[in-house]
Amino acid sequence: MKYGICHLSIVPLRLEQSHQSELVSQLLYGELFTILESRKKWVKIRSAIDRYEGWVAIGQFKVLKAEEFQELSALPARYNTHYIDHVEDARGVLFPLPLGANLAMASFLNHQEVGAEKVSESSPKSLVSIAYMYLNSPYLWGGKTPFGIDCSGFSQMVYRLKGIDLPRDAYQQAEVGHTLSFIEEAQPGDLAFFDDSEGKIIHVGILLENNYIIHAFGQVRIDRIDQTGIFNQSLMQHTHRLRFLKHYA
Repeated sequence: MKYGICHLSIVPLRLEQSHQSELVSQLLYGELFTILESRKKWVKIRSAIDRYEGWVAIGQFKVLKAEEFQELSALPARYNTHYIDHVEDARGVLFPLPLGANLAMASFLNHQEVGAEKVSESSPKSLVSIAYMYLNSPYLWGGKTPFGIDCSGFSQMVYRLKGIDLPRDAYQQAEVGHTLSFIEEAQPGDLAFFDDSEGKIIHVGILLENNYIIHAFGQVRIDRIDQTGIFNQSLMQHTHRLRFLKHYA
């Protein structure tokens, strides 16, 4: 079995072996993965943190030995909490880091941390305060950073910075956690899930106080939520149909 680590700031995870292929997710600096298949210019990988699979281009990661992968997997995560920061290599060359990059891997990658704020897996910030850091981020299918993010990437990264690992996609996130019966039972930071006409989970957002929700729809934005769903205050209509709410300890 082969393994790898993302040593660049943001690396696309593709559905197929092509730069034109759909972006299904992203690897951020310090993320570990297992290599499932190898081709001339691409490898198929499985992320260690959420087991999400996709194709990564050769040259956008470093190969790890099994013992290195095991050693790095045991390190407590330390996440960058700035929108963007950087580390330096031995020559002083900068490597940009997005919000959510795992700085625990910097030493192994021969990078020096230069003033980057870092937090442990038990961030003192609330889920809501972390969520507000992504406000106005543009929507990007498969994105996971303030420079482009989708609805489930948003909820996943907010919870990750709080030390709680969630699956990648909204329907997967809906399969874990404790289901709540009413909005009145929910508290800020809980997740709300929304379905389509076939009952499939297609959207997720983070609840705020006083029946508001923050979610990625065009951009990370704040809207009203009621028992019907999300009421978009720009469009003056309901845009998403509420299915259920979830709490994660």
